[in-house]
Amino acid sequence: MLANLLLDDLDKELERRGHRFCRYADDCNIYVGTQEAGERVMASVTGFLEEKLRLRVNREKSATALVQERQFLGYRILWDGRLAIAPRSLERAKRRIREITRRNRGINLERMIGELNSYLTGWVTYFRYAACKRHLQRLDEWIRRKLRCVRLKQRKRAKPIADFLQGLGVPEWSAWILALSGKGWWRKSGTPQAHQAMSITWFRAQGLVSLSERYAELQP
Repeated sequence: MLANLLLDDLDKELERRGHRFCRYADDCNIYVGTQEAGERVMASVTGFLEEKLRLRVNREKSATALVQERQFLGYRILWDGRLAIAPRSLERAKRRIREITRRNRGINLERMIGELNSYLTGWVTYFRYAACKRHLQRLDEWIRRKLRCVRLKQRKRAKPIADFLQGLGVPEWSAWILALSGKGWWRKSGTPQAHQAMSITWFRAQGLVSLSERYAELQP
């Protein structure tokens, strides 16, 4: 709120100069045609902020660059004008998903999926304007694999794993191959047996939100 009050004069100055810009609180992007123009505008706007408004510009975070190299409120603009999710936003989402799906948390799968759904629903709703269908499909696949890994580890020993897989339609001989495997939990989660047992349909039955499906529902 304070930034919006203080920087109202900046908005008026940029409008007076005829610049195209977008600002939210103290985060502002100004769009010009060339690198040279960007450097000139950066210098003049910095002077306006520091000399007239008595505000300090963070020079470490400020830069002139191609529009697709910068991010704004978690988004970035592609060369053709479409919005995309900024790489740092994707990495932050992955960090949060890793925290929720840690295998040593000691919570049941139902609660873990509930926490994931709460986070993922809000996250994908925020980024509904981005062109990100393929990113979301890959995230869905990664999340399902992490949950397969958690579920297998929760079964702990060979017989419970084999019983679990057989109960979900995996043939007995195939279930025991995975159950007796010396592979780590992550490698086990990527096997055909794990995919057959814990399929997309199975995850829907557990109530897991699909990012790509939710994204499609949000499109106009």
